[in-house]
Amino acid sequence: MNDTTANQSLWTNPWSESDPRSCLFEYQHRFWQDPARFKIALFARQTGKDFTASGELVADCFEALRDGRGGTQWMIAAPSERQSLETLDKVKDWVRAFHGAIDGCREQREAGAESLLKSAEVTIRARGTKASSTVRAVPGRPDTVRGSSTNVLLTEFDFFEDPGKTWRAIMPSITNPLRGGPKKVRIITTPNGLGSAAHKIWTKNAGKVVWSKHQVTIHDAVRMGLPIDIDELREAFDDPEGWAQEFECEFLDTASVLLPYEILAAIENPAATLASPLEYWLTRDKTAAPIDLGIDFGRKRDLTCAWALENLGGFKMTRCVTTLEGTPTHIQLQLLRPQMKAARRICLDYTGPGIGFGDLAAAEFGRWNPSQHQFGKVELVTFTNQLKCELFPALRAAADQRLLGIPQDRAIREDLHSMCRVVTPSGNLTYRAPHTTDGHADRCTALALALRAATQSPPSNGAITPEILSKIRIEQPRFTPMRLHPHEFRR
Repeated sequence: MNDTTANQSLWTNPWSESDPRSCLFEYQHRFWQDPARFKIALFARQTGKDFTASGELVADCFEALRDGRGGTQWMIAAPSERQSLETLDKVKDWVRAFHGAIDGCREQREAGAESLLKSAEVTIRARGTKASSTVRAVPGRPDTVRGSSTNVLLTEFDFFEDPGKTWRAIMPSITNPLRGGPKKVRIITTPNGLGSAAHKIWTKNAGKVVWSKHQVTIHDAVRMGLPIDIDELREAFDDPEGWAQEFECEFLDTASVLLPYEILAAIENPAATLASPLEYWLTRDKTAAPIDLGIDFGRKRDLTCAWALENLGGFKMTRCVTTLEGTPTHIQLQLLRPQMKAARRICLDYTGPGIGFGDLAAAEFGRWNPSQHQFGKVELVTFTNQLKCELFPALRAAADQRLLGIPQDRAIREDLHSMCRVVTPSGNLTYRAPHTTDGHADRCTALALALRAATQSPPSNGAITPEILSKIRIEQPRFTPMRLHPHEFRR
């Protein structure tokens, strides 16, 4: 028996089974039914905070249509466009659950389909009515929220690139009664350190803005019905400080995004390619610019990602980003063999399930470990905190100096943006990324490993020449990124 099964809540959901709100747990119901204009909630991870807040948002949209207001407007902002769009998807689910109609969906981006998201919007209507409400999702940045006179849902607010500046940008619009009347504000987040933006709001006890505060730890959630084994989850998480913050809602670590969108936009390069055809790897000769490869290995839970960098003097251009999902180890080696054979150096994740793959790769291509007089291709990299503190600052420095070219691709951008620099309560530095449906910053790790391989190799072409610059700027053919499953390989 885990430590919270005792003293279970005796609460009964008041909604009938035909009402979609009947699926709510007690802590979700409490937050939803709180009518306060300003609400902040510290929710533990995996307790359904976006699900709850998006449901309340939809209910408010329909209420505005019923009470003669002619609809209302909400804006969702999150640390990344992926999170913003996922919350918007939950909004759509709640609209359908309430038997409403979605009249239109539209998405605006900075340029092409793979460029930065400006906003995504859905129009909601109660069946049998003409009036509508709108819900708009944006990445949580000062420039995307500024000037919006609308009700606001800020999800994972404490993990915005700059939550303080974003809050300052949005507050004048939502507190000005002349701009469409009073606006509601919902902040839902897990804590991100003493002195963070959410911590300042959470600990503020005076002022004209009165916050209604809700705290839901993993223990609260399980006591109120969430079917999770806490002991199993804690053992799998295996990080006492992270557990206290992520699941017990204590303000401990302070995290900041390693690669903000502004920096990623600056290194996105039209000459970078997501994939290269097999002939590219098979026909390379000694006169071609060298390729260095970083491989972050995943077997079941995470992706394998192989990131290939072409070394054009001091500039590293992406030539291929291969992702493999749920693929047996020997098939991964077979799929990646052409790239590994063509590479000058390979830095390979040699942690956990990566050990077996690393042994196979080192046996075939030779191990690189100069301290032991081994001068093959493959450096077997065991992930320690010390290694993280070497890899990721080097990646940030290369990005700051614009020495990298990466493809303009939404999955890559969101993956690189998800890695965070974390300062623990004891003052130690580490790097973390959340697990998502699309991995665990696997592409970011692979890129950092590729950069390590490239920068630890002997220089090949010296300084960047005009000829190399012309290669950097010329548009290269683009190919569909490789993401394979074992059954696809067998076909």
